[in-house]
Amino acid sequence: MSTSIREQALACREASIHVAGLSTERKRALLHDMAVALAADAATVLAANARDMEAARANGIGAAMLDRLRLDEGRLDGIVRAIGAVAALPDPVGRVTRSEVRPNGLVVERVRVPLGVIAMIYEARPNVTADAAALCLMAGNGVILRGGSDAMHSNLAIATAMRSALPAHGVPVDALTLVGDPSRETMVELLQLVDIVDLAIPRGGEGLIGFVTEHARVPVIKHYKGVCHLYVDSAADPALALRLLVNGKTSRPGVCNALETLLVHADIADTFVPAAVAALRERGVEVRACERSRAIVADLAAADNTDYGAEFLDLVIAMRVVDDLDAAIAHIRRFGSDHTEVIATRDEIAAERFVRELRSAVVMVNASSRFSDGGELGLGTEIGISTTRLHAYGPMGAESLTVERFVVRGNGQVRE
Repeated sequence: MSTSIREQALACREASIHVAGLSTERKRALLHDMAVALAADAATVLAANARDMEAARANGIGAAMLDRLRLDEGRLDGIVRAIGAVAALPDPVGRVTRSEVRPNGLVVERVRVPLGVIAMIYEARPNVTADAAALCLMAGNGVILRGGSDAMHSNLAIATAMRSALPAHGVPVDALTLVGDPSRETMVELLQLVDIVDLAIPRGGEGLIGFVTEHARVPVIKHYKGVCHLYVDSAADPALALRLLVNGKTSRPGVCNALETLLVHADIADTFVPAAVAALRERGVEVRACERSRAIVADLAAADNTDYGAEFLDLVIAMRVVDDLDAAIAHIRRFGSDHTEVIATRDEIAAERFVRELRSAVVMVNASSRFSDGGELGLGTEIGISTTRLHAYGPMGAESLTVERFVVRGNGQVRE
């Protein structure tokens, strides 16, 4: 008889208590052994991924999703190294973030503690299986992984390898639970378990995130779409701006931190637009542009508002010539998804205005949008990039999987 999702979640809840009790050294040793086990099972994982890739191609899965699904020796080695990087980070659990003494002598501390049980809902991204498990465990939590059916064999192979390290460290294997039933009915039931699950994090396309948000009764932090912008200011270094554009759009177009829209200041449009179009076309990028851009390069496809709000996840980019910084900021506020924005400029005042006046989770000055990633920003890896303004915003590492509570220390004080 199969185990119900509620029974699985309850088992994870019980196991999470053991994880929460581990010292920093024991958690680091556990993650080290998980990384070793995953590396040792590389052949099994890659064979499982090959099965998923074959099925995905037969089902007509698009190029962007295939790229996210694919594992090779290099990518798997990166996953293993990311687990080690998480293990080496400072432990957020038990950290006192603030301490003060009240006039009555009470010592009031704010201390980080685990969330409890985290449900990770994701699509064809087998790396998330390892990343989420490592981060949740380092933060003292249990984790329930519900991956998409397209990556089921890959996810199972990764989770099996990592779970094998748990018993030796006195942690029940249910602390890392992989849901074997990919049906939406089971996912909805999981999202209704308000007495067991403390947080759900969906990571995938708009359809998945919308579905989770609509059906969840547990708290949800959304890893929403990445409509990322590069604004090339009139004071930009043209060569630098072109590097940011090419890297941000073409290095891996199917990920959420890839550029989707290019905004160009009108004062430099006559020279920068042709250079940008040439550089993008050389790399196979389709450019959809505004009328002002098309007046400079006549054979560009016309863009509309749908393009400016799109996460293409492909070798496609929308382009618009804007009058000034104010117009660029207004465009991003209208069409952006609060993910990542980049300005290329040598004008420090313009850069500071861009940073101050945009509220996106990550704002960059003269750096590629592709750095909007937990690993690149010092988190070891990430469980997602939150575009929901709750307790975490932007790339989420282990600290984002804890919360602050109050610890009050006294010597007999009573309230009069």
